[in-house]
Amino acid sequence: MRQVLEKLLDDGRDDALLRFTLGSICLQEADAETALVHLQRAIELDPTYSAAWKLRGAAMLKLNRIEEALRIWTEGRAVAQQKGDLQVAREITVFLKRLDKQCMAANKG
Repeated sequence: MRQVLEKLLDDGRDDALLRFTLGSICLQEADAETALVHLQRAIELDPTYSAAWKLRGAAMLKLNRIEEALRIWTEGRAVAQQKGDLQVAREITVFLKRLDKQCMAANKG
């Protein structure tokens, strides 16, 4: 599937959904660096694509870029709320709370 989508990209097709899908696949394949590239491009093409913000934060977390994940998720939650995408806003809120708990636990230890 990834190769098919990359071929579409190579053939000149570039849109937010294609980039989001590629980013999602790359993240599932543990290729967070490449996922980040695609998800960033998805957001550039459609700044209101709240699901792309959510996955971009997840990619940052996989790369252990904690502060960037926090910033992206915070921005993404605002985007989702403004768009009325309440499910994504709730999911990001859960991710932020988990990350906050992890950071607090790490600081105690």
